[in-house]
Amino acid sequence: MRILFATLWLLLPLGLVAYHFGPGQKHLALDHTEAALKDARTAVSDERWSDAIEFYEQALAKLPKDQLENAQRIRLEIAKAQMQNSGLVQAREDLAQLVSELGEDTPADLKEDALSTLANSRYYMTYLMKLEGKPASDWEPEIEAARQEYKLLAQTGTNSQRHQLDLEATIRLARAEPSELYGLPIPNQ
Repeated sequence: MRILFATLWLLLPLGLVAYHFGPGQKHLALDHTEAALKDARTAVSDERWSDAIEFYEQALAKLPKDQLENAQRIRLEIAKAQMQNSGLVQAREDLAQLVSELGEDTPADLKEDALSTLANSRYYMTYLMKLEGKPASDWEPEIEAARQEYKLLAQTGTNSQRHQLDLEATIRLARAEPSELYGLPIPNQ
């Protein structure tokens, strides 16, 4: 009996080492990801957008590959931080890619948030293009896509009243002349 207990006691460290280098690596990666996400959230609350982007990218790099939904949420947060950090063009491209990747099994809140953020980026792109005096052929596709996305969100989203207001703002922007925008503060995201 003592030999059995001694053998089990001596094999215990071997089991712990096997767990550490096996399934424990996934848990360790998730711990590192959560630490990077915590740092990113702190940077967002302090409005340090470049630091937030860096921390989100670290979290995305450390996230296990089978965590697709979490990776999509992190990519969405990266795009939001890029929009705040004067990276509107890159954020819009990343958001369009992300929205196209979302499937039927994606949670509704993630779809709604991603589509709303994409519509926001299109709205601000249009606003800036109109301020720059670009021809209507450049900005009309962007504002029309934003209008359609806001309309879809107003019809199907959980926060339909907010999306309805966004839709109305998009229509007002499409009808506004560039001279009407001069001197106005750029809308807050």
